[in-house]
Amino acid sequence: MFLKTSFTTVIVGVFVVYVLHTCWVMYGIVYTKPCDSPKGDNCITPFLAGNPKLQLSIYTALQPNAEGGHTLIYKEEQFDIKSKFERIVNVSLPKKTRNNGTLYALIFVHQAGVTPWQDPQQVHLVAQLTTYMVPKLPEISLISGEDQTQSQKEEALQERRDGDPTAGGGAGPTSKAEHPVSHWRTRLTLNIVSDHFLFDREYLPSDVHRYLRVFQNGKKIVYLPLLFVDELSNRVKDLVEINSTSMELPLTISYDSISLGRLRFWIHMQDAVFSLQQFGFTEKDADEIKGIFVDTNLYFLALTFFVAAFHLLFDFLAFKNDISFWKQKKSMVGMSSKAVLWRCFSTIVIFLYLFDEQTSLLVLIPAGVGSIIEVWKVKKALKIQVFWKGGKPTFLYGKSDESERRTEEYDTLAMKYLSYLLYPLCIGGAVYALIFLRYKSWYSWLINSLVNGVYAFGFLFMLPQLFVNYKLKSVAHLPWKAFTYKAFNTFIDDVFAFIITMPTSHRLACFRDDVVFLIYLYQKWLYPVDKTRVNEYGISYDEKPKGKTHKD
Repeated sequence: MFLKTSFTTVIVGVFVVYVLHTCWVMYGIVYTKPCDSPKGDNCITPFLAGNPKLQLSIYTALQPNAEGGHTLIYKEEQFDIKSKFERIVNVSLPKKTRNNGTLYALIFVHQAGVTPWQDPQQVHLVAQLTTYMVPKLPEISLISGEDQTQSQKEEALQERRDGDPTAGGGAGPTSKAEHPVSHWRTRLTLNIVSDHFLFDREYLPSDVHRYLRVFQNGKKIVYLPLLFVDELSNRVKDLVEINSTSMELPLTISYDSISLGRLRFWIHMQDAVFSLQQFGFTEKDADEIKGIFVDTNLYFLALTFFVAAFHLLFDFLAFKNDISFWKQKKSMVGMSSKAVLWRCFSTIVIFLYLFDEQTSLLVLIPAGVGSIIEVWKVKKALKIQVFWKGGKPTFLYGKSDESERRTEEYDTLAMKYLSYLLYPLCIGGAVYALIFLRYKSWYSWLINSLVNGVYAFGFLFMLPQLFVNYKLKSVAHLPWKAFTYKAFNTFIDDVFAFIITMPTSHRLACFRDDVVFLIYLYQKWLYPVDKTRVNEYGISYDEKPKGKTHKD
């Protein structure tokens, strides 16, 4: 029984177990067992149940422990836990911070009418208002060498600083530096749990424990308000570079109440992002993951998880079936070699473009793996054999038979017609971009021009295979299992196009592929394959060759 189980069945089984386990883990995160007997000794009661009068005070300091002094930048004297608000304050930067230093925010929730230093029942957290990051290289006109004018930079930064006349100019010469410089986080997002939840000491969640501050009130144990600083809301797009002339910078203070379940979920996600940074993820890579959580509705985020899980499954199955198809392929009859070459070229260009744009690793890694597989396909399609002699490679090309030459004629004819349209459009677009747009370097212009041609007109290079199918009146030679999985992934990519941060051209390419797959499906309906017999090429790619007992 187990010997007859296919590899695909095993993978699908593992996938189902993984999804069910993840659902159970997520349930354990958002659900907290309450204390059954409110008068029991094991219960920890909320301080907020007594409706105390509270005050929110925020200070800045050069040290997280406030050594060396602190400065009050904001206070909310009549602080209502359930009232959402947003305030913008101008923060004066100390000289050390302006000289590539750091600055911290000390957030206190304490009883109204007294300072937090005099209140024994205050709760506080420390948040870093600065972070270090390598500045983005400036873009210049490659023809004139002209950079963005200083007035444009100052105007853009002036708008972000809410009309502050003492604010310094934007990125100066330090923008060209290769070392990290201090950047200002323009947002500080605070949350407090508004639920009057009774914790059970025996079932106290470990993630909440580090935020819990308790004190003894007679026989009762009371916990202070659960204060939380939302680090996920700090996005790279909101950072402002700090230089020696940045005397004041704006800080947007946002507050909203939060449920206990959402707090626990946010703590786990924040810890996960921090762990990724410890493993070498940059601030920009972590920012892409933050965007998934911050910019997406929580219910839509749950849907995204299931979509992403299926995307991973279909990606694996598509790679597996595609590799199996090309591994067994001995003849290129009915297959467009030009389309194979184009896919290889386009995937490499897209990978280099995404790398140049410093795109998220969530997009970059699959693109790199796809490029390697496409190079291997070209080797199979052109029947290239590599021999190593004395450390130098020698290439041997195989010969084509009569049927393959006929396919090649149709393929060449299709490319001839496409070249009349494609080449002028690509060259014209590259020249226009060179004259009117700015780039970091000539290499950046070249990669952008190539990738714009791939994205805008790349689907035209997928048409030779459609033309070959039309001439041969057959689709039996195509890897339909891999095509099916790729079709599912293409429609899933449409969902991710609105969630994961990526270049606009890459986002539009996801929808372009939908049209091509629909045409392939129409041809499959138009030229049906009779699976009860061997196809017109003497083989069947949808059925396994005789003599193999393994179903996969």
